[in-house]
Amino acid sequence: MPIYLDVNRMPPLRRASMVHRPFGAGKTLGDWARAPMVRRILLFILTSASTWAAGGMICAILKPGPPLVMKGAIICIFTVLFAWISISFWTAVIGFLMLAGGWRDKFYPRRSGRALISSSVEVAVIMPIYNEDVQRTFAGLQVMYESLQQTGQLEHFSFFVLSDSDQAAQCLQETEAWDRLVEKLEAQERFFYRHRKLRIHKKSGNVSDFCRRWGSRFKYMIPLDADSLMSGQDMIDMVGIMESRPDIGILQTAPKGINQQSLIARINQFASHLYGPLLLAGSYFWQLGDGPFWGHNAIVRLEPFMKFCALPKLAGSLPFGGEILSHDFIEAALMRKAGWGVWLAYDLENSFEELPPDLWEEFTRDRRWCRGNIQHLRLMGMKGISKGHRLLFLNGAMFYFSAFLWAVMLVLMTAFAIKNTLHKLKYFPSPHQLFPDWPVQYRHLSMELLLITVVFLFFPKILAVLSVYVSGRSHLFGGALRLALSVMAETFFSILLAPIRMVFHAWFVITGLLGGRFDWKKQSRKTQKPSWGRAFRTHGLISMIALSWALMAFIINQSLFLWLSVVVVPLFFSIPISMLAAWPKAGLLFKKAGLFLTPAEKSPSPEIRYLNDFIFPRKTSF
Repeated sequence: MPIYLDVNRMPPLRRASMVHRPFGAGKTLGDWARAPMVRRILLFILTSASTWAAGGMICAILKPGPPLVMKGAIICIFTVLFAWISISFWTAVIGFLMLAGGWRDKFYPRRSGRALISSSVEVAVIMPIYNEDVQRTFAGLQVMYESLQQTGQLEHFSFFVLSDSDQAAQCLQETEAWDRLVEKLEAQERFFYRHRKLRIHKKSGNVSDFCRRWGSRFKYMIPLDADSLMSGQDMIDMVGIMESRPDIGILQTAPKGINQQSLIARINQFASHLYGPLLLAGSYFWQLGDGPFWGHNAIVRLEPFMKFCALPKLAGSLPFGGEILSHDFIEAALMRKAGWGVWLAYDLENSFEELPPDLWEEFTRDRRWCRGNIQHLRLMGMKGISKGHRLLFLNGAMFYFSAFLWAVMLVLMTAFAIKNTLHKLKYFPSPHQLFPDWPVQYRHLSMELLLITVVFLFFPKILAVLSVYVSGRSHLFGGALRLALSVMAETFFSILLAPIRMVFHAWFVITGLLGGRFDWKKQSRKTQKPSWGRAFRTHGLISMIALSWALMAFIINQSLFLWLSVVVVPLFFSIPISMLAAWPKAGLLFKKAGLFLTPAEKSPSPEIRYLNDFIFPRKTSF
């Protein structure tokens, strides 16, 4: 039952409207507006050429002949999947060239040095929360508040904790923590707390409710998640960029993972620090002002946001109608539709977040993201949406549909291999045929296609390592040798986890397309002791299906079994793999061995050190 508390620790109201408007303002864009088309054409040419070559090879390998329908389906699915990995490949290559060559795009929103913010500028730093860890939440807020204080420009910022918590004990802890923190910081005029009586439209409703009541008091808004951490100087730089570029509506930073303990979380944290910069720089190259908005660790220009970014209620029911499930990408598209750019500030270094501690929490998050991304497919046809954001909608959906297509292709190729094994060849299909029809096999083409696919999947990892070596930052990952070993270990675990993620993502697509209600629960961010019971309930059926699949392949064709082993073996062992991935001691062992280290661990910022003083008490100073 919802908890109704009369908690009003907020500044005086200054109400303003925030309702969905069907059309944007048609504001004139900056001089970057035509540049994305040329860059996207380049990406399209590179992707198309790669896909055309790979598609031609798979067509040659599956030489025309019965069954045409099955072969046609395999060829189509393979081509789509190769195009998907090809886009990521060329994005990483472009990102490598940008970072290794030190190339700075002339359109990139640059920082304004250490210039003072104008006295008239007011910024709201908001943190919507829902039954979060109170200690971690308020520790992060204190660190960011005091980091801003160190810059000497704190007077421009006001902090707001916007609680949707529905447990009485939780709300009491939040108010007590807020009282203590405000007294400690002497921040009665700059630090506020509100518990919302009705949790309407969840997080997006909480943000829009704040905008309607207090948004007109501020020029900018910096939304945070409960696990967010940013440096005060990065916040100042973000405001400076917005002040110097009035054509920007949203500026999104690229948060990296910190403070992870379990093995899976440490692997994902390592990947975000090593591979993220290349992919983000490459994505910026073709997105420019059509960038993403992830709903946190960003800065928003409030006037156009309130005027044009209220969310519509979609006609119909799920999966494509009803309440908007993933609001941030829609808000970015509406901001761009109204004429303001949405930019990715991929080089702001001190923006951090925490990651799901185990596969179960990762899948809980992915399930709701999958639902939201399926719904975005309907919005691709909305009038006025930029081509860049249509591509982002499609890209988000393909993140999950690619798993579904991969699963379908594996089933089709298994059926195709079984049919060929059981099929008795006819060398003289016609009664009066003079010469036999000898079966033709293209083993060399199969090996070449396999090699090309492996290169496109794993070469971006090599580029990321080269980028670190070129920039002289390998010591921040534990040194050249440990970095190389970490990449090999991360690749091995990625191969193990890929089939497990494929099955769950494919299932999320199927259940998402079938519609039905979905309870959007809070995310657990704490590392917990893994449970064998939970592992059996989650993976037991998958393990049995994988065992049956493997036995069938082994009995019919041992070559088919070997080919499938990279998929069915991890699925069969998915229970112990998930347990190992969630085990904090496994993460600690790799850390002690110097593997999966990140710059945030080897050379932590003052904000990270100060935050860790709250989470892992020790004597440190800010």
